[in-house]
Formats: sequence, C-alpha cells, structure tokens
Amino acid sequence: MTRDAVQVAADVLVIGGGLAGAWAAVAATREGARVVLVDKGHCGTSGVTATAGPGHWWVPPEQREAAVADRLKRSLGLGDPDWMRRILDLTWTSLPSLRGYYDFSTDDRGQVAYRGLRGPEYMRAMRALATDAGVRILDHHPALELLRHGDGSIAGASGLALRGERPWTIRAGAVVLATGGTAFASRLLGSATNTGDGLLMGAEAGADLSGMEFSNYYTPSLAGTNMARSMAYSFARWFDADDRELDIPNGPDVTPHLARALLKGPLFCRLDRVPADIRAVMPQVQPNFVLPFDRLGIDAYRDRFEVTLHAEGTVRGIGGLRVADAECQTAVVGLYAAGDAASRELVTGAISGGGAVNSSWALSSGQWAGAAAARRALASGTRADALAVATGRAGLRPRRTAGTFDTSGAVAAVRVELNAYDKNIFRRGEALDASLERLDGIWRELADHGRAEGRAGLRLREAAALVAAGRWSKAAALTRRESRGMHRREDAQGADPRLAARQRVQGLDRVVTRFEAAPSQAEVA
Repeated sequence: MTRDAVQVAADVLVIGGGLAGAWAAVAATREGARVVLVDKGHCGTSGVTATAGPGHWWVPPEQREAAVADRLKRSLGLGDPDWMRRILDLTWTSLPSLRGYYDFSTDDRGQVAYRGLRGPEYMRAMRALATDAGVRILDHHPALELLRHGDGSIAGASGLALRGERPWTIRAGAVVLATGGTAFASRLLGSATNTGDGLLMGAEAGADLSGMEFSNYYTPSLAGTNMARSMAYSFARWFDADDRELDIPNGPDVTPHLARALLKGPLFCRLDRVPADIRAVMPQVQPNFVLPFDRLGIDAYRDRFEVTLHAEGTVRGIGGLRVADAECQTAVVGLYAAGDAASRELVTGAISGGGAVNSSWALSSGQWAGAAAARRALASGTRADALAVATGRAGLRPRRTAGTFDTSGAVAAVRVELNAYDKNIFRRGEALDASLERLDGIWRELADHGRAEGRAGLRLREAAALVAAGRWSKAAALTRRESRGMHRREDAQGADPRLAARQRVQGLDRVVTRFEAAPSQAEVA
C-alpha cells in the first residue's frame, strides 16, 4: 500500500458532498475563500438527496408567520421562531439562483415550481455550481479525524484517498462538517456513506450534540427493498395477512400503529386512494419510488403489497451536533456543522422536518456555516505550518494493545439496538439500559483494541461512529423520562412540562447528558 501522504492547504475545508456540503462550499467561495470539499463517495451522487425528490419549505412572504406559528406549535416546546423565519427567507432567495444549472418545472399557470426538485438533477446542479465557483472537489476522500491547534481551534482534517489507499492531510482555517446523519446501518437508500462520522469527529474535537433522543424516525416501505419515499403512503389503506383492513389512521402518529401491527405478523398496503394528479407527477418528483414496483411487476395503485418500516435514524430524525451560534459554529472554535450532521431541533422541535424543512435546513445551514467559516479563515489565516494535534481515537489509536475486532459484528449490534421496533419505537427504561450497556461494552473493546489500515481502517472507523451515535441516542432517550414527539416512552407516557427543553449530550468513554433549560439538574452519567 502506498503511504505517500497528500498534503493540501485551504482556507475552508468542507467534509461531505451532499446538499448541505455543496451549499456550504459555494457560500464559502462567495466570501473569497479557497475551498476544498472532500466526500466519502462522489459529490453529486452520494447521500440521501441524490436518491430523493426533495421538497423545500417554500413559503411566500405573506404566509410565513402562519407557517412559523404552525411549525412552532408542532415543535412541542423545542423550536425557535427566529431560526424558522431565517430559513424561510434564505430558501426563498436561494432556489431561484439555481436557474441555469437546474431545469425547474412549471405549473399549470406557467409559474416556476421552486418547491420540489428532482434529487439526482439537483445534486448534479450543485456539483456544477460548486465547480464553477472554484471549489476543489476530492471525491472518494473520506475524512477520518479532525486536527486541532494547541488553543483548541480547528486546524483541518486527515483522511484516506481510496484510490491507492493514500493518507491525506488538509490544513484549513475552518472546517464545515456536512457528513450527513446516520440511519444506524438500516440500509436506507442513499445512506451508505452516512454512518455518523461527522458526529464522532466533532465530539472528539470537543463539540457536543443535541436532540439525539429524537433519532427513531421510520418510513413505510415496500418489503424487501430499501426505498423509503413516503408521500404516497399518506393515502394508504392497511391490511393484515387475511386481507382484513386495519383501523390505522394515517398522519404523523401512524408509526406506532404500523409497528404494533408488524410485531403481530405481516402487514400489507393498498395505495388505491392516491389522487390521480399525484400519480401523474410521481415519476418526476420521486422517480425512485416507482422503480421497485415496476421491477417486481406490482401496480402500486391497484395491487396489495407487503410493507415494512424502514429506520431513518437522524436522517429524517433530528439529532446531531449542537450549533452554538447563529452561524452554525459548534462549541469548538472554527468548527461548523450543517445539514443532517447538525441538530435540527431549532427548526423542527421534537418532530421530523420531513423532506421540506430538512431540505431547507440543509440549504440554509450550509450557507450560514460556509460563509462564516470563510470569514473566520480569512480573518485569522490558515496556519499551515503551525503545530496541529490529531483528535481521532477509537479505531485509529487504541488505548491498549491493538488486536482483532469484529467490525461487522459491531455494525450488526447497532442495527439491532437502534432499528428494532420493540427497542427503539416502544421505549422503556429497562430496555434502554440494556441497549446502552451492550453498546458501551462494544465501545470499550473497540477503543481499547481496534486498529486497522486502508479500507479496513475506514470500515472500523465507521463502526466506531455508529456505536458512538447509538450510545448518545440511547443515553438521551433514557434521560428524557417522558414522551414527546417521536420519542415515546412506554413507561413515561405523556409530556412532562419540566422537560420542554433541548437536551445536550457529550462524551466518548463516559456519556453525559443535561437539559439546557434546567441548569440546576445534576449531570447524568
């Protein structure tokens, strides 16, 4: 294996080439910064947006206060109206700027339809926009760890160029983590590169997280596939194995009803109530939705078909790195978070932002983070020759003697503990404790002995990130002794007014949680 390291200097390093990362890179170049973007896959095709038909929170100015009031009410005490207004405004002004890169559709009145975009074309447009802006894109260059100056500020990152398995180091004045969320190895379409790497790297550098208890979002899906595009299922009728129609009301609270039915046996669906106008546009707005049905010879709008629930973790959940200011900087100076790598509580509260709010969050947080990172880097300079400390630990630098570690077994354990309905949808203190204990044990073994190089090292590092994110999720769910939004405790039903607050989580070997609005509460280990 070639070990000649690639050395690069930039003002801003963006880690992740999905929707948020591309917007961040473009925003940073607009500030005059030299920008390098590294992606684990290929920027423009990897990530969940490239497989979707993303809508946006596209609201005319005269309707925004009503939209904010509605979203704030549904955030269940955890949202912030000022952040919502900022996102609505930036979404409104940003999408038209893609004309010339993206072929927007028009409606029956000839008006440009900015709200919904076709994911594959959207991401191709974003790559072209970033390239034309002067962003240097390094595909298949996964980041493994952040670098930090002696004062704690971020100095860049190191990783692996997959071609030739060559290590790389990029020194930068600021870093934007836009690595996406994590579906906890559920095999969700588009999430193969989203394993929580940014969360782990950020935490190792000193950042904390927020909203990790709200990481149990599930989407109905055709059984045997990883397709999780949910618009059509809002019109679904549900049936058991004997073709008896089940009394399951569609809506935001449908998930536990479907999960209970699935725990009893096979569950089936008919989409015969989907309106004709939605059927007509489905191949354009969600092209991947129809493909599995066509491949299996199923008429999605006539035939009964078996379904499952697909876990989406923090992808359409909420949790991620906590942003500490209006520019999406984390608790670490020079480190910014955007998109699914950042907590969305400020704009979604305790419920999912679905596709529209999540896409607008990626667009907005990416631009705020990218622009702020550029301003900081240009003001402080990139100290390419200054001493930098590597922050990565688990899977890179074992605490004890390096030895063999069952990487695939660790990933399988995360898949069970973070995806199983009876462990993650229907939560109980005792079960959460047991899951956390199992994941703690895996983490200790990995941190003590895990060591590998090349692609095996990347897989090991991904396993470490999945286990870490799982531990943060379970610890936060255990501490939030109530039911709020997607977080449901069977042993603590109903919301506790005292817990109408965002919960911070931090720590690697020892996970600590605390509620922001309750500083008098003791930290919980």
